[in-house]
Amino acid sequence: MCPHHHEKRPRLFRVLRPLVLASKSPRREELLARLGLTFEIHPAGVDEPPPSGEPPAEYTLSLARLKAQAVASRFPKKAILAADTVVVCEGKILGKPRHRAEAQEMLRLLSGNRHEVITAYVILAGSQKRERAVRSKVFFKELAPEEIEAYLETGEPFDKAGAYAIQGIASYMVREVRGSVTGVIGLPLAEVVEDLLNLGIITFAGGPHEGQR
Repeated sequence: MCPHHHEKRPRLFRVLRPLVLASKSPRREELLARLGLTFEIHPAGVDEPPPSGEPPAEYTLSLARLKAQAVASRFPKKAILAADTVVVCEGKILGKPRHRAEAQEMLRLLSGNRHEVITAYVILAGSQKRERAVRSKVFFKELAPEEIEAYLETGEPFDKAGAYAIQGIASYMVREVRGSVTGVIGLPLAEVVEDLLNLGIITFAGGPHEGQR
């Protein structure tokens, strides 16, 4: 896909090395675009294996690694950022619901309950690598059965881990977040920016290399 420039946005950061977002998630695209960066989007297009008993954070990291490596093999000279998000409630890993009944079951489990959102990301830049699994706690209000049904009718839950979007309609369902709000959305920006800066992939706009893009 073509680079996403987002020229009208204020530019706090800019890239020093071509950057690829290995994701088709519009939430991750929007979060990264908020920084004023230029980047390309090339989804990994890999099959994601189901959990096989490993801890949720390690499972999520393994998926992010899989995506990053798949895209890095196609663009070895570019920096790759890949991520994956899961919701964990009462020991169960909740990915994207496969159908309406599964989404309904997830929302019933989350109702009036606390859960953990884990977003893992991997950055590959040549021989350099950074990876983290960022955890956040989310507390849901009680959801009436008709409330769940109405939310399902909006269609929002069906491509979201845990069957909800904190940045969307479901924002009113969340009583409290402890941790990274952007991590719950899909990309923990504080940590991602820190690693991109440390790897020399991005810098502050107006810095000493302003002529570079």
